[in-house]
Amino acid sequence: MANFARGIPIVCVHAVFPLSKPAARPASQHEFEVLHPQNLAMITKSNKARRRCHWAQKPLMVEYHDKEWGKPVHGDRWLFEFLILEGAQAGLSWETILNKRENYRRAFDGFDAKKIARYDRRKVRALLADAGIVRNRLKIAAAISNAQAFLEVRKEFGTFDRYIWQFVGGRPKKNKWTTSQRLPARTRESDAMSEDLKRRGFRFVGSTICYAFMQAVGMVNDHARDCFCYSGR
Repeated sequence: MANFARGIPIVCVHAVFPLSKPAARPASQHEFEVLHPQNLAMITKSNKARRRCHWAQKPLMVEYHDKEWGKPVHGDRWLFEFLILEGAQAGLSWETILNKRENYRRAFDGFDAKKIARYDRRKVRALLADAGIVRNRLKIAAAISNAQAFLEVRKEFGTFDRYIWQFVGGRPKKNKWTTSQRLPARTRESDAMSEDLKRRGFRFVGSTICYAFMQAVGMVNDHARDCFCYSGR
């Protein structure tokens, strides 16, 4: 997910809950729940009593923590969305991006990489004028070039999923942290991922952003051992 060192100290965290299911996706794709505003206010007493990672405090962040962060994602569409949102988050809090998520889906054509790869100057001007997203010219340009690079990776590997999960050997890495307040900002795996993504033309993919991506899509499980999400309990 995001780098909470900018919001709630030291942690890197993130993820995605789509509005609708795509027409086709791998059978292993995790089913995310749609989060509506009314759901955010319906956290029960039993939910409040659960132990969670320290950064999951506000209702929106609790829902994100419980339903998305650290759960393995394998659908290319969702992986691409995370990649773009992680880049957009650079220098900001993840909560800021999470609040703008639906605006991003609208503005970026549901994160359809083929459409984004063809964005022209007129579309870029429209995005720069859209108050619902982060209006940063470099980040918008990176989203477009990353879509182009993403499509090239799919040509080479068949799926982006097959490419990106190789950095953890195809299986989630389950860590054993006693607290969520002292998580690493980067690892050897995220360093390798960042280096290879940059070599392929991706931008806004530094090692810290890559590790936040890995946390978000469940390539690593960085829930604290006493968090109820650690073992799915």
